[in-house]
Amino acid sequence: MLKSKTFVKKTRSGGVVKIVREHYLRDDIWCGSEVCSECKPETTELQKNAYIESNLCAYPHYLIPDTNVVLHQIDVLEDPIIRNVIILQTVLQEVRHRSAPIYKRVKDMLHEKEKHFYTFTNEHHRETFIEREPGESANDRNDRAIRVAAKWYSEHLKAFKSSSDGLEVVLLTNDQGNKQKAADIGLVVFKCEEYIKSLIANPELVDRLALTDNEKNEISKKVLFPEHLPLSKVQAGIKAGTFLQGTYRASRDNYLEGSVFVQKDGEESTEVLIQGLANLNRAVHQDVVAVQILARDKWVAPSSVVLQDEGAAKDDAGDEEDEDKALKTTFAETAKKPTARIVGIIKRSWRPFCGMLNVSQIKESTRHLFTPADRRIPRIRIETRQSSTLAGQRIMVAIDGWPKDSRYPNGHFVRSLGGAGEKETEQEVLLLEHDVPHQAFSQTVLSFLPKMPWVITPEESASSSYWAVVVDEGKREDLRQLIVCSVDPPGCTDIDDALHCRELDNGNLEVGVHIADVSHFIRPGNALDQEAANRGTTVYLCGKRIDMVPELLSSNLCSLRSNVERLAFSCIWEMNHNAEIVKTRFTKSIINSKASLTYAEAQMRIDDSTMNDDITISLRGLNKLAKILKRQRIQNGALTLSSLEVRFHIDSETHDPIDLQTKELMETNSMVEEFMLLANISVAQKIYDEFPECALLRKHPAPPPSNYDILIKAAKSKNVEIHTDSAKALADSLDVARVDNFPYFNTLLRILATRCMMQAVYFCSGMDSDFHHYGLASPIYTHFTSPIRRYSDIIVHRLLAVAIGADATYSDLMDKHKQSALCNNLNYRHKMAQYAQRASVAFHTQLFFKSRGVLNEEGFVLFVRKNAIIVLIPKFGLEGTVFFDSKDKAGPKLIYDEEGPVLTVEQHTFHIFDKVKVTISLDASNIQHQKIRMALLDPVIPGVSVPAENPEPPSKKSKIDR
Repeated sequence: MLKSKTFVKKTRSGGVVKIVREHYLRDDIWCGSEVCSECKPETTELQKNAYIESNLCAYPHYLIPDTNVVLHQIDVLEDPIIRNVIILQTVLQEVRHRSAPIYKRVKDMLHEKEKHFYTFTNEHHRETFIEREPGESANDRNDRAIRVAAKWYSEHLKAFKSSSDGLEVVLLTNDQGNKQKAADIGLVVFKCEEYIKSLIANPELVDRLALTDNEKNEISKKVLFPEHLPLSKVQAGIKAGTFLQGTYRASRDNYLEGSVFVQKDGEESTEVLIQGLANLNRAVHQDVVAVQILARDKWVAPSSVVLQDEGAAKDDAGDEEDEDKALKTTFAETAKKPTARIVGIIKRSWRPFCGMLNVSQIKESTRHLFTPADRRIPRIRIETRQSSTLAGQRIMVAIDGWPKDSRYPNGHFVRSLGGAGEKETEQEVLLLEHDVPHQAFSQTVLSFLPKMPWVITPEESASSSYWAVVVDEGKREDLRQLIVCSVDPPGCTDIDDALHCRELDNGNLEVGVHIADVSHFIRPGNALDQEAANRGTTVYLCGKRIDMVPELLSSNLCSLRSNVERLAFSCIWEMNHNAEIVKTRFTKSIINSKASLTYAEAQMRIDDSTMNDDITISLRGLNKLAKILKRQRIQNGALTLSSLEVRFHIDSETHDPIDLQTKELMETNSMVEEFMLLANISVAQKIYDEFPECALLRKHPAPPPSNYDILIKAAKSKNVEIHTDSAKALADSLDVARVDNFPYFNTLLRILATRCMMQAVYFCSGMDSDFHHYGLASPIYTHFTSPIRRYSDIIVHRLLAVAIGADATYSDLMDKHKQSALCNNLNYRHKMAQYAQRASVAFHTQLFFKSRGVLNEEGFVLFVRKNAIIVLIPKFGLEGTVFFDSKDKAGPKLIYDEEGPVLTVEQHTFHIFDKVKVTISLDASNIQHQKIRMALLDPVIPGVSVPAENPEPPSKKSKIDR
């Protein structure tokens, strides 16, 4: 059956065009129920015995939630107890339009067989499709469509009364008007809250109910926040230039302060300051907001006070006096920044937050405050009857809304993660908080993996694809005879790269970088490819790895392990003995690595003059060339910066850290790095030459001059001059920066220089004009050498394969807008992976010091603050803060000079890079925010320094012997 809708539309040129839209209706769409013998579906998702124990529904029943129930009560619907749910096409379309994350969660539930969720395409069913009536809103039409579909189901199932055992259809809606209209036509209908409270099997499910607008309790009659402007007024204000749009970023150190990066037409983005509860106006970190710049006489400077919203709950009546005291500081006019107030919320970026419950002191109260792990998120009011069980647990809570008369947003309990401080729990928290996809790979994703046992067939040598995607001239070169080896950290199983070096008949050297051919196994657009693109990168935590691709690929078929045949993508140069490139070529290949070495093993071979086998000779040739390449790079202005990385030695039984030390770098680390850099540069130039509009590249922007202020001041304090006009000027300055009797000075200076740098990012060549990589002093760069752990490299492999005729192209690969959107996700995933890795190191550092008691160590002042110094402990690669003020007692006299910067405490003055001695211990007083505490031992300052007779750390012997 065909329904047509005809309307006319004006064109830009003033003409009129007639548009006909056709809507096909069918009468053979399955209902999906086991009891039905009429539809005869191939699969039945809805069970015959659809029992959920309920005081309201003591009979088998199917649930039909309306759109708002799905949007607001998704946490309830995901509970295992909720089964046999009919998701109407009308609802699914609305959810998709209004919330992509919730739409994905609904789709996931539809794929879970044990949930028995079924999609009914009511919009194409002859008996359930309805037309919108004159004067009827789209929302009212959709509500009516849901009622009509529910009524059809009810009537349809009654035809099978003998086999249905009293089966009913229950409509769930929180709209009172919709509920009444459903009841009027004889439907069984309940509010979601009514139904959930009636469930016998899981009474705790009530805690997961999100409060809807008409259910929110009025807590206070006093209005604390201004009304948010409606979206129409906000959009009109942005268009007129009255308001500006940007993303709100809350301060970690002061809950009364945040900033918004806004952009006016044709201007660079500007940071505007937001201060005070009323001006923050219920914005939550990462919300997209509209702001109004205040008059210049109301501009303020950022607060220097560290102010956490902790302890007892603030009264909703407000605490303006406390706020004024916390923010009132006198500043020079030059320190003031453009200041604004938030007038509307354009887009909320709420997600479930991890944290802990602050159990109310009021006896038998069900209302409690939840404190998120992320200090930038406000505390959240929730109702729960499980407070005694949840105390001391890490839990997840979602925000439902933030009334203008409430000091805190309202939310609901989502789930418990486990006991606070437990390793598994804390690891789950840091993955969730940094939005790292870490769920097991789905069966759909795994279905695209090669079937085992997998072998390279004769056809493999001639064609470019496992699935016989044969491209003209797409040959795979047989390089199995080459002396190829890999050099990696100990314990590495995802080996991306291998190298070879051999002398040619003409006296030149042939050097090859061979990279795992992951793109051979992951074909564009399938579920495996989509999952890898979403994950973006492998995340390395202490003792755990979250793979970007399934283990069959990452640790087996793609890993270039020794003495097995593997598919590779090879970049091969002919070089003279001065490391000058004579010729470059790229080829898909087959290799057989002759050795999988660690950096230490490779170094030992190079250094041992008695070893002269083929592998060792190859390594020596590579090492010699790498030294020349590095020297040339540095001469061109590449930066050699310093960043202390730590390595934990883990107890094999308890998995606790038993030793902590900074990683030692060898010549072989640098050897591998040089050839990876060279391969990346060579490939970048090739793909850009072939595809100037859609090459995926990586750039490193030059820092703004102001970023170097702290570096220049730090060097000047030791009478050393640093030039920052260019990367080469900076590199040359760092090379000659020396201080007598202070051998560690240069390393400290390089560590500080690292903090001045900008973040390197992926971008699409057709969407940008600045390609330069500042840190490498290279005009062009990309990532090609790690496709097992970076999705960017898979795209680069595909581009290179097309460029050399080894594979076919596809539309998305040549679409610069889609490439740019992909780059945005890759940049986000890369940044969050870095943060997650740092959080993992921080947590394991805490575990290490928890078992050590108090340690005394030497360190260096890295930064000087108004009330503290930040100290670096080189032995552990650890930074900590020594505070000189205390809220519990009167502190010492402090004089801070920002120009230095120097801090005088009583009679002693601290400069950057001063040597100090501190005690290090774990402060576990706040179980959610445990931190390493440092206290000053030397220099001795009365009233500040701790007594020198600290206990010696406990012996490690017993733990190691065990």
